[in-house]
Amino acid sequence: MGVIRLHNMTFYGYHGISAAERQTGRRFEVDVELVVDMDKPARSDKLKDTVNYTEVYRTVEQLVAQNRFALLETIAVRLANQILKKFKPKEVTVRVRKKIPPVPGNLDHIEVEVKRKH
Repeated sequence: MGVIRLHNMTFYGYHGISAAERQTGRRFEVDVELVVDMDKPARSDKLKDTVNYTEVYRTVEQLVAQNRFALLETIAVRLANQILKKFKPKEVTVRVRKKIPPVPGNLDHIEVEVKRKH
């Protein structure tokens, strides 16, 4: 087994509870970790035997940039479920961060993490 990680994929989205967030949007960052069997791709050295990173990125981009959700939890769970179904890793971890959230005080981001197993 091994882990494939896509870190800090950044998208602009219109997710949130407040009307301002839904109207002006915010920057969102997403991390995806996939636990996969690396023996077959290591032997074959063929893309068809592993997870195509570009396709994972496109899956995340489509959900985050082309939809509107109220909660980060919704984004994280939907991404984890889609990735698990489409790419069939043994396990997937998804982290979704909202940069500069509308929270009183000094805060860099809010993050939600979801783990799913096949």
